[in-house]
Amino acid sequence: MSPGFEQHFLRRRSTNIHELSRTPLRVLVSSAMWIDGGRWLPYAFLYTVFHAPAERWLGTARWLLVCVAAHVLASLVSEGLLLKAIRDGIAPHSAANTLDIGVSYALAGVVGVLTYRIAAPWRYAYLAVAALVFALPLTEAPTFTDIGHFLALLIGLACYPLTRGRGKAWNPKETLTALRG
Repeated sequence: MSPGFEQHFLRRRSTNIHELSRTPLRVLVSSAMWIDGGRWLPYAFLYTVFHAPAERWLGTARWLLVCVAAHVLASLVSEGLLLKAIRDGIAPHSAANTLDIGVSYALAGVVGVLTYRIAAPWRYAYLAVAALVFALPLTEAPTFTDIGHFLALLIGLACYPLTRGRGKAWNPKETLTALRG
């Protein structure tokens, strides 16, 4: 695609305020099908590290529910906050057409729910790192996307009820002991 057509194509599939007000269901689905920036290798790695274990642990339906909840709720809340910022004169009116595509809110939600897959005390270290990764961008000049990522992490953590009955938590110490033994 030419750069101009690519921008037009992606903007029509973006969960920005303009598109959400016109065709919310279409853009909530289609925006999750694109990778921001077009580089797929980092996402392939992140899917292998986070999504694959989560789907295997939770099952496809529960994993997909976490992904959808994180993507949809974080998109709606972050765009709602952006709309308020526009109405309050904090953000420019052109922000209603900001390009907002990608799978990162679903990824952040899955990172959150995976907290419950890890046994304590390792769970708390994992959660601290995840919280730091998603909270650090909020400390300087947060964007609606930064807020969305942090919200998606919290939504993933709120999906705890989906983890009940999904087997024993993974203990890294047991894995290390078995590898030595």
